[in-house]
Amino acid sequence: MEYIGVFDMFKVGVGPSSSHTLGPWVACRLWIDEMEKMEILRQVGDVEVHLFGSLSRTGKGHGTDMAIILGLLGADPETIPIGEIKEMVDNVNGTNTLLLGGCDNIPFCPKSNIKFHKEFLPFHSNGLTLDATLISGAKFSKTYYSIGGGFVVDDEHRVPLCSSREFASLPFPFKKGIELLAFCEDRNMSISQLVMDNELSLRSHNAINEGLGKIWDTMLNSVYLGCHVPGVLPGGLHVKRRAYKIHLDLMGNGSYSDSREWIDAIRATPIKFRQIVLWVSCFAMAVNEENASFGRVVTAPTNGSAGVVPAVLLYYLIVENHRAGFEEVKKFYLVAGAIGSIFKLGSTISAAMGGCQAEIGVSSAMAAGALTELMGGTPAQVLMAAEIAMEHHLGLTCDPVGGLVQVPCIERNSMGAIKAINASELALNSDPKNAKVSLDKVVLTMWKTAEDMSSKYKETAEGGLAITVGMADC
Repeated sequence: MEYIGVFDMFKVGVGPSSSHTLGPWVACRLWIDEMEKMEILRQVGDVEVHLFGSLSRTGKGHGTDMAIILGLLGADPETIPIGEIKEMVDNVNGTNTLLLGGCDNIPFCPKSNIKFHKEFLPFHSNGLTLDATLISGAKFSKTYYSIGGGFVVDDEHRVPLCSSREFASLPFPFKKGIELLAFCEDRNMSISQLVMDNELSLRSHNAINEGLGKIWDTMLNSVYLGCHVPGVLPGGLHVKRRAYKIHLDLMGNGSYSDSREWIDAIRATPIKFRQIVLWVSCFAMAVNEENASFGRVVTAPTNGSAGVVPAVLLYYLIVENHRAGFEEVKKFYLVAGAIGSIFKLGSTISAAMGGCQAEIGVSSAMAAGALTELMGGTPAQVLMAAEIAMEHHLGLTCDPVGGLVQVPCIERNSMGAIKAINASELALNSDPKNAKVSLDKVVLTMWKTAEDMSSKYKETAEGGLAITVGMADC
């Protein structure tokens, strides 16, 4: 099993979905890279893309067809200018041609060359097959699975190749909470210290700082943009952005040169007790309104749950510790990443496999544990906070109205963030020795719940709010 590190859990990409947008996008790029290595990319005459299961049933609402086009063009989701996305997609739709991998133009009509199949492939709910026909008539096909959080595997390698390091070669190899806790207690280390040592076995201290700095900049910018952009979200539900109005009510009209100056202004503003929940909700919703607008966000652990972690981190910075800086931000990410990896290895972070408990539930657990360490909690209390947060998300369904990552997804980020703060407070005021449920038990329970959950409630838009509240109602 490969090590799943902090940079595997936190990926910079484009919304609205890590499973349905980022994953297929990455799969197309992997496919192109493979054909390039085989020296057949310039021999391709025709391409067909087949989407299966959840990718098909909610694909258009999640922008899967757009992601496929961008991936086949060879665009990088981390660096593509957001403002150019629509033009690039419109150009392919308008000309019915595609510059495959940025090399040669081939005929490609998205309406006919991207095919939606309702049946599910056996391995995972999010399957896609990429078919290339060469000029010679030969075929090159490959099937990929988008398994949540932007992780992608293929039929040959069904374990994600993450940080390219086997567990056995790490200073502190852990897959479960009990293993993580044992290492911490044996070495008298915090969770962030232990995870940092694991990361240092993979990359330099400067590389870690640079990578985590990029994650922080991207998260903070997504909150900042979401708080300052009014309007209606795309997709046909006519959902009005709310973070803009909430922020305006809390801060008024201010002028800021960048997101850092803005957050410093908030930290300098007296915050009334009754405003705390509103601030946290504003931060969480701002991120996911950006996500729903095909903006740039960070998987935490997914796009659909991208607002929880930054909202709780900002809560710490603006309410709990005005003197905190990048060192505290780093610790937060290291702890959150460790907790996310435990869920990824022991259960799932894919809503198509486990419902929304796998997204908002996991993000809430990650944020709760990370906040607890920053608040002075012991490693045992950190894991207890993560367990409490997930325990109260068990069974949460994924039922997006219209297949869009908007209703109820945006509000759920707000609720997940508030639950994370509550879970942290409970853990900090509890003795973990008296806990009745361990983190590992709740991870197992989450997976068992996912197995029992009807497919109607696993990102297929066939049950729950997706049925009782249809597009016509909006």
